[in-house]
Amino acid sequence: MSAFSSGSTAGEPGFAEGFASDFAVEALDWQGRPLRCQDCPHEDIKAEGRCDLGKACVLDRRRKRIDRFFANNAALAARYLDHPYFEVRALAARHASVFLITPLKDDPEPDVRMVCAERLPIARVRDMRFDPEPRVRIAVARRLEGSDLVALMSDVDYSVRMAAGRRAPADALVYLMHDPEVDVRRIIAARLPQVPLARMADDPDPLVRVVVAEHLDPERLVALRGDPDMRVRFVVAERISPAFLAPLTHDDVPPIAEVARERLAAG
Repeated sequence: MSAFSSGSTAGEPGFAEGFASDFAVEALDWQGRPLRCQDCPHEDIKAEGRCDLGKACVLDRRRKRIDRFFANNAALAARYLDHPYFEVRALAARHASVFLITPLKDDPEPDVRMVCAERLPIARVRDMRFDPEPRVRIAVARRLEGSDLVALMSDVDYSVRMAAGRRAPADALVYLMHDPEVDVRRIIAARLPQVPLARMADDPDPLVRVVVAEHLDPERLVALRGDPDMRVRFVVAERISPAFLAPLTHDDVPPIAEVARERLAAG
């Protein structure tokens, strides 16, 4: 059976539709020229079902078709690590031996460097913390640990700081408590130890304070019991220690007062 027959992909939702849509597009190379099997150096493997024009072809400009080719011909990936089309280099780097892709750390295309950041040993990606492309630095942040993440916690791009904040050691998270971006502070609030987390109870953004209310110990929630935002008070009403719950039974927002009364009644 051919590697591209419907039998090889049974049970994959939406596969047939995606496959049909992809095949409907003309087979062109990365410079927009029509492709012919006669011009391909791999015409010999077509008979084995490992490549197919318009479906799985390393010379095609469409990413899915290139990826299908390498999925069936991983041994050929090394030949394409210096191809002029960046999509080919990036996909070849995913399939080639990891021992061959170090030179691609300096590739001009971020997509190629991202593959290096994801696949190379940690020792070889540390210097990529300073890559000019945020997506590459995010890929690095998702792999580094401990002190290696410190530089990324002060990155100019908030998405990089978010990635670093998700992995940084707990004792380093205090450096991001006052980050200018709300999404960064929300990540930090979900991971901080109790003592520094309590200091975030006065964060200017209610969405951050909601996260604080979700993670503070119940007996520490008194500081948020009178929060001006009803979303914060609702979380407090659900979690605060019963000893401090009574004032919330008179909250101006009925659902909050109801939750408080129900919890007290339940003992």
